[in-house]
Amino acid sequence: MRFNRRDFLAGTAALLPLGTAQAAVAESGSLPAVRWRLASSFPKSLDTIYGAAETLSRRVAALTGGKFQVRVFAGGDLVPGLQVLDAVGNGTAECGHSAGYYYVGKNLALAFDTAVPFGLTARQQNAWMYAGGGLELLRKLYAKYGVLQFPGGNTGTQMGGWFRKEINSLADLQGLKMRIPGLGGKVMARLGAVPQTLPGGDIYPALERGALDAAEWVGPYDDEKLGFHKIAKHYYYPGWWEGGPQLSFYVNQTAWQALPEQYRQAFEVATAEANQLMLAQYDAKNPPALLRLVGQGVKLHPYPKDVMLAARRATFGLYEEEAKINPDFAAIYRPWKKFRDTEFQWFKVNEAAYSNFNYYVK
Repeated sequence: MRFNRRDFLAGTAALLPLGTAQAAVAESGSLPAVRWRLASSFPKSLDTIYGAAETLSRRVAALTGGKFQVRVFAGGDLVPGLQVLDAVGNGTAECGHSAGYYYVGKNLALAFDTAVPFGLTARQQNAWMYAGGGLELLRKLYAKYGVLQFPGGNTGTQMGGWFRKEINSLADLQGLKMRIPGLGGKVMARLGAVPQTLPGGDIYPALERGALDAAEWVGPYDDEKLGFHKIAKHYYYPGWWEGGPQLSFYVNQTAWQALPEQYRQAFEVATAEANQLMLAQYDAKNPPALLRLVGQGVKLHPYPKDVMLAARRATFGLYEEEAKINPDFAAIYRPWKKFRDTEFQWFKVNEAAYSNFNYYVK
């Protein structure tokens, strides 16, 4: 694996105290004032996931003496939440914050930017992106859409969704209308469900009026805010389609080329900080949120084993089929799969043994 000094410096610089970081920035008196718009896919009410863009905005301004300003627009304010990639590519917004798997209708390979079923955990995703070649592979793909991509947050392993009725076997998925995007939705379709892609703000009304039988979003902290437990009381785990889903910042390539180098460095440092901070916030906020939900009558269920096994079979069948017909998918999937298999061997030896003992042995 190649050590990327620039990526390392960007990540570590984001951890500096603000005053130290400001002092490290070169004198910016001769640099121009730049005003960018950032289109988010997420509503302001979801402070953790939407907040990553605000983190970036604040840090960019601080690192440039206020000369480079990024104004954040919530999903639907500038463009609809599921049109961020197009908006950045065509210059409607200079940058955006979204999830690659929202755009699998353009190319299934974009899902690797966020998460794919039975894929990487958050730590493994960061390892692949920053040190395992993932960033280079994905940037080649995004260049086709006029976009430069940066990791922009991670939720950690997500929950498996809210259901009106219990799922006791694979047969219970037949005809079930579920909000689930990306490749997870395609696998669910192979299991008999009817997947739908909706932005966060549209999920509750769809559940309420019966247009959905089930829905997944992120995990306890966000799900509690969105109120799904008021309608669907059965909460399933794990979210096997999102073991470590990454959000990303998108930048219009023409706008990026026009930036002074100092501003590019500031933006890159800010994305690294936002990427780390989001995961830390979710890991801190999800546990007490889950306790609150259970206290309100929510019932936790593991997915039945036959569902998990069928989903895994369908997943890798889908991957192999797509790799045969989609060169972009194959170019990412083959090295990703090799990286995944090696990572899983290491984590199985050490991380899993440590976790299993602590969590289950009394």
